[in-house]
Amino acid sequence: MQDPLILVSNRGPVTFQPDGSSRRGTGGLVTALMGLARHREVTWVASAMSDGDVAMAARHGGRAFPVTGAEGSQYRVKLVASDPEAYDRFYNIIANPMLWFIQHYLWDQSNAPDIRRNETEAFEFGYNIVNEDLARAVVEEIEGIRQPVVMIHDYHLYTLPALIRRARPDAFMTHFVHIPWSQSDSWRVLPTVMREELYRGILANDIVGFHTTSYRRNFLQCCEDLLGLEVDHSAGVVALDGRRVWVRAYPLPIDVGAVRRVAARPRVGEFEQELLRRRRDHVILRVDRADLSKNVLRGFTGFDLFLEQHPEFRERVTFIAQLMPSRTDVAEYQEYLERIEAVVALVNHRHGSPDWMPIQLKLRDDLEEAVAAYKHYDVLMVNAMFDGMNLVAKEGPMVNERAGVSILSENTGAHEELGDYALSVNPFDVQELADSIHAALTMPAAERERRIAGLRERITARNPGDWIDEQLRDIRAKERGASGE
Repeated sequence: MQDPLILVSNRGPVTFQPDGSSRRGTGGLVTALMGLARHREVTWVASAMSDGDVAMAARHGGRAFPVTGAEGSQYRVKLVASDPEAYDRFYNIIANPMLWFIQHYLWDQSNAPDIRRNETEAFEFGYNIVNEDLARAVVEEIEGIRQPVVMIHDYHLYTLPALIRRARPDAFMTHFVHIPWSQSDSWRVLPTVMREELYRGILANDIVGFHTTSYRRNFLQCCEDLLGLEVDHSAGVVALDGRRVWVRAYPLPIDVGAVRRVAARPRVGEFEQELLRRRRDHVILRVDRADLSKNVLRGFTGFDLFLEQHPEFRERVTFIAQLMPSRTDVAEYQEYLERIEAVVALVNHRHGSPDWMPIQLKLRDDLEEAVAAYKHYDVLMVNAMFDGMNLVAKEGPMVNERAGVSILSENTGAHEELGDYALSVNPFDVQELADSIHAALTMPAAERERRIAGLRERITARNPGDWIDEQLRDIRAKERGASGE
């Protein structure tokens, strides 16, 4: 029997209510990692995110306990409760916004950030504390396992691998980063000591993975520019402390079957009926978190410009925007949501009529409502400024019934796979976006069919099992001492 894989992430696969009931954790990371439980025995170490999580962790004495997922997969979960003040500093000062903003190029550097004692103490007594708590839990979990395999996820846990390496030099560690890796100059926002600690933390892994070859290339260049390390760009290898760290790209696929099963649910049909009842000639759709990086405001501005320049489409097209409020405890996000609502009101006032609202804004997270809209869009807009992958760009075409056209930002991870069959846009070029909306809505049927067929072929070329198998193959290859070629 194989020893269990140890997964580590900030957010776990389930979150618990005070009464002990559970619901699935949110986010693309959880969706991506669920497939692992169908491949291998898994123990998932994660932060206790709610009072119910803390109570459940205490009920099990801090030990791992079994959980059965809604899809029938079984795994063990170990929830780690950190000091609330430390966790607040970890999440709300360093991970979000500091690292998130750096990796999505979101800082307005003439105004922010100002790195003061508040930030440096948040790193030392927040970010590092939570990483230490999770590292300690992992070390406990791998005690007695010979050459354990630990798979670490995302930007919350960059200092954790070095802590595990110190305690268990024999551990094999991979670290997958689910968001973009920005170019080296963006990282100079951080104080040198903090930056080097983060980089040396992630370089304590054996393999570092990204969604795209572009992010992989940026990371290798950062190691060279910021730490002066020996880097083999063609092989994707960084040399550090007598070790060779492999840097790889593993684009994240979707579970097509799961999306189609959702599309067949009765409640989705109810949403479809309502959508079709209100439908005009055309539907433009976006499904996103109301995140600064998603570029929602420019999406609406592009639509505003399109209606101004093509008045023949007035009262014929509706822009449905389903946005999940995100990080509402961060001031920048609260302000952004207010600006979104203001722009929607402006566009609807400028172009609307008594019986037609150009933009339907839905501020809620409802998967079945979103999938109903996936089935009936004519245009799917994904115009993120920067995005690690963007699974909406993959989900929509797989259930769409109208040969819908995808407008896709060249700065999304998905563009590397899907750009040939989408209308590519520079996310900052609002005129190009307006032109692309017009091109999509006037595109001949044969060209629409060709493009959506190409998207589907690319999207179905790999599944989540392939994504996991690729990483497991590299783990085995590196364990055998294969070269980095």
